[in-house]
Order: sequence, then structure tokens, then C-alpha cells
Amino acid sequence: MRLQRHKMGVEDFELLTIIGRGAFGEVRLCRAKATGEVYAMKKLKKSEMLSRGQVEHVRAERNLLAEVDSHCIVKLQYSFQDSEYLYLIMEYLPGGDMMTLLMRKDTLTEDEARFYVAQSILAIQSIHKHNYIHRDIKPDNLLLDKNGHMKLSDFGLCKPLDCSALSTLHEHEPSTDEEFREPMPMDIEGGRLQPSTRGQPYRSQQEQLQHWQRNRRMLAYSTVGTPDYIAPEVLLKKGYGMECDWWSLGAIMFEMLVGYPPFYSDDPMNTCRKIVNWRTYLKFPDEAKLTPEAKDLICRLLCDVDHRLGCRGGDDIKAHPWFRGVPWDKLYDMEAAYKPEVNGELDTQNFEKFDEVNSQPHASRSGPWRKMLTSKDANFVGYTYKNSDVFKGMMNSPIAELKKKPQPKRPSIVSLFDNTNTGAVSNSEESGGTHMDVSTGQTLHPHYVNPKVADNMF
Repeated sequence: MRLQRHKMGVEDFELLTIIGRGAFGEVRLCRAKATGEVYAMKKLKKSEMLSRGQVEHVRAERNLLAEVDSHCIVKLQYSFQDSEYLYLIMEYLPGGDMMTLLMRKDTLTEDEARFYVAQSILAIQSIHKHNYIHRDIKPDNLLLDKNGHMKLSDFGLCKPLDCSALSTLHEHEPSTDEEFREPMPMDIEGGRLQPSTRGQPYRSQQEQLQHWQRNRRMLAYSTVGTPDYIAPEVLLKKGYGMECDWWSLGAIMFEMLVGYPPFYSDDPMNTCRKIVNWRTYLKFPDEAKLTPEAKDLICRLLCDVDHRLGCRGGDDIKAHPWFRGVPWDKLYDMEAAYKPEVNGELDTQNFEKFDEVNSQPHASRSGPWRKMLTSKDANFVGYTYKNSDVFKGMMNSPIAELKKKPQPKRPSIVSLFDNTNTGAVSNSEESGGTHMDVSTGQTLHPHYVNPKVADNMF
């Protein structure tokens, strides 16, 4: 019962190597002190979330991870917070990400690309079935486990769709076509106007690949990021639905087979203009030897929403001839197209190396501070989550078994005269839900917040 009521905190983990850093925080390897299990800890600074208007996004990320149980999605084990940070404790996938794989191999064969595009379709379908849009599908967010199987991660931009309304999101302050249709320098070639190459010289496929790889890692960790995988309807902010994720997958497939995204430019704004004007700029380099089926699938993903494959669901994409013969039900049981080198559970060789930032350690204040809610803290009430499967593992761990052994202590009145509640813990353990109130041990819906224990929930 003590484990069941224990409120998780950063002090319950041994902090290890940093494997990722972004605009809002970092991801590092960690080890649970109670069980010895290795996880990935995502740490987000509350003040940054508030100042950049990311509260709803971080809530949606936590809710999606708690709600969607799929072998295609990175599993959430715990979420909790202290006075300064939000924490997500997730399974660690040591195989790295698709971005790193593409930088190592330049391009994939069509068989390799088919395997990972197929697994990506299953992952995207799994979140769409729960009425979420990912909105940030890109190689950086496609992680590989130790066997080379792909899982989707990083749901910081995901959006829930209201089932009672139209399945379309509308952003504030919509952009206009003109914003991305500014006149571009033009040259006359063969009697026809062509986009000028002045300021961005013509590059062969190999030169474009090298230029892209030089800039790719820097873009991945910038606060702005890269727009290369964003659908035109998202850029124009005129309303969009789940179809935007399929556009992103089409851009990734192009990059897998060609070596760089279809609308890459030195200038991110120019990339946005190319995406909006995709009819002009979607071209396959002559050096890239793609099959007609591969080109057709890419073109049917990188097109207008109304004609885009996937607008009626992912099954339409799975039925495309390029996937002929794919065993959809066995993709995660078969040998992966690529097996990363992984030497032990703490191996981080497939991730970028990051320096530790010398910052003053803050007091986690995991106790009485909960009774004194500030406006900052109140924004994140109900953030806590504990995966019940992990809890059962904690109860069965060697450390927990030691704690279960009887210890000499003074008997209480209850222990002397009342033996009727001896099965309480085991009954709680056997509850079938996946969401557990860490204050009471009862199984809850992932979005539920008990008002009586709200101040203990985060």
C-alpha cells in the first residue's frame, strides 16, 4: 500500500545521459531506484510552457499517452511535476530515430522505406482512432527500438478533435495565400518563365543531400524547427483535419528515397512558399531511381486535401499498390528492415551527444508546497499518471519483495483485532484499468481529476 500511495518525484530516479534537447526542455536516460528499470525522462519547464502558450499542448500530450495503448506508440509509465518542471517517464528506445538513420545511410531502399512507412501508417492510425491529430510527424519523432521496429513519439503539438463537431481545426489569425505567394525572382529560359536560381544555386541530388544534412541537425534543435513536413492547409491556417498527418508521411517517404525533403530550401519561409505552391515545386530528381508505384504514392499524399490518400482513413493508403504483399498484422512480429547496434540497456550511441548544462539544482518541493497552489501550478492540476502495469511490476520487484517481508514493530489495535482487510492491496493490484490515482490507488479514466485530492495530484 505504501508503494501504491507513493507520490512519484524526480528523486525516485537516477539521472543519466542527456539524449535530447529542445526549445522547452530536455530528454535524458534515467533509472528507477525502486526497480532498476531504465526509462527516458522528458523534462519540461513550466514557465516556458506558460509563456509560450503550450499548456493545452502539454495536457494533450499527457492525455494521449495515457489513453492510447498501442505497440506503435512510445509507452508512458509515469507523469508528475514539481514546482518548476513537468516530467514524462517513458520507455527508452535505444535504436535512435529515423533522422539519425537517414543521416547515416543517406537514402533507404524501397523495401526498407516500405517497412518503415507501413509501420508509420499503423502508428498514425492508432492516434487517429482516438481522435487526435499529431501535427508534427517528422523523422525526428520516429524512434527505433533495439530490434529496429519504429514507434511514434513526441506528441507536444498533438490536438484532440471534438467528435461532436466537424473534424477540422481552425487556427486563430489565419494566414493568407498572399503571405506565402510573394513574387519570386524569375528567369526566362527557353521562352518560358522559370523560378530563378539566383540566391539559391542549382544543386544536383547529391549536392542538395549534403547541404540538407549540414543544416538538418541544427534545425532539429532550434526553437523554430523545420517546416519541411508541414501540410499546406496547416501553413495557411484555414482549417485542417487528420489528413495533414498523411501529407507529412508523404514528405518523409520522399526524403527516405531521395535523401532530402521535397520542398527543402535554405530559407524556412521559402520552404513554406514551396509547400503552398506544391504543384510547381514537387519534382523528382532524375538521379533518383524510384519505381512508378513509389512516385504515384508520394504524389497522392502530397496533394490537395480533397484528393489526398487518407482523407477517408489510413486503409486507403494501405491498399495502394506500393504496399502489395505487406503483412500488416505481422509487421511488429517480423524482422525489421534495419537493426541498430545496441550494446546494453544504457547504450546511447544512436543519439546525439549533449553537454550537461550547469544550472543550480532546484528543490523539488514534493510535499507541503502542494497545499499552496500558485496560479502557475493550478494550470497543471491532474497531470499525474501512473501506469498500473508498472505499478504491478514495482510490487513484484526484488526491492518491493524485501519491503513486503515482515518487520518487527509494535502492533496496532487494528492489527490485533481486525483481519478483514488483508486482501485490500491485492484487490487493488488486480484492477483492470491502466490509469491509477496515485493518492488513493483507485483506477480512473485518464482525464479524471478527483476534486478532493486535486492538490495531491501533481
